[in-house]
Amino acid sequence: MVEQLDDMHHLASAAVVVGVDGSDASERALDWAVALAAQRRRAVRIVHGLGLDRISQVCGRYDVWVPPVLDAARVRAETLVERCARRARDAAPEVRVDTEVSSEAPAALLRRLSGSAYLTVLGAAGTNGLRAHLGTTLLAVTAHGFGSIAVVRTNPDTDAVREDGPVVVGVDGSAVSEAALGAAFEEASQRGAELVAVHVWNDANFGEFAGDPYLLFLVPDIEVNEHAVLAERLAGWQEKYPDVTVTRSVAMSSPAGILRKWSESAQLVVVGSRGRGGFQGLLLGSTSNSLVQHANCPIMVVHPAK
Repeated sequence: MVEQLDDMHHLASAAVVVGVDGSDASERALDWAVALAAQRRRAVRIVHGLGLDRISQVCGRYDVWVPPVLDAARVRAETLVERCARRARDAAPEVRVDTEVSSEAPAALLRRLSGSAYLTVLGAAGTNGLRAHLGTTLLAVTAHGFGSIAVVRTNPDTDAVREDGPVVVGVDGSAVSEAALGAAFEEASQRGAELVAVHVWNDANFGEFAGDPYLLFLVPDIEVNEHAVLAERLAGWQEKYPDVTVTRSVAMSSPAGILRKWSESAQLVVVGSRGRGGFQGLLLGSTSNSLVQHANCPIMVVHPAK
């Protein structure tokens, strides 16, 4: 079992970090982050990266260092974060709100701060006008960040963030998914929500989850065995979180497709940053990557402790 409460992300001083850029998506992420921080009695740190390298591409390598250019960019950024800070304080006066404007690129800033954050929160799209699945900041932070990274996605029918339904977690038996399990139990406990543990197997990895090489003629028994091992994986966490009601789901299909379907009724889907079959150099697995881009509720991507 992965012990969560001893790591730096759970120190009393660890804040909920949220990146803002002035878009509607980042404001929804801010509201979601502030509500979570109020419920968990955490501080909120509202941040914006200026990305001077990006500015230099527009202004030229020399002009970016001209004080009026830098001053104008910084004034706009400081105005933005102060407006967001007022929004946060109006919504939750009891929450301590800090702000930071950095010369770093947004992805670099959020990655750095994620190393000590309780949770790092991003909106599903930004002011660059690109759809979420093209957002370089979004994918860079979820792939290369630390701890838990939340991407606040909305219900496409209502364009609102779902606040009810279960917490759903993808389980594949890897160390990465064990960290996701711990985060999911914590989230379900904090939210007073049911937890749905989903394990999806397919004919390309018979028995990998259970650790036994099944023969083809035993296919009818595979799902029974996968259920048994899933229950074993959950047992320790259920002892630690006896208040959480757990539903187990085992299916033979695409993990991303099954979890996307669950996202239509969940309030949060939790996944590991890289799946059981992922390569070490592939820092964001295909399932996590798909959900970050296409889910219908907030997604939490959990990176295991180094």
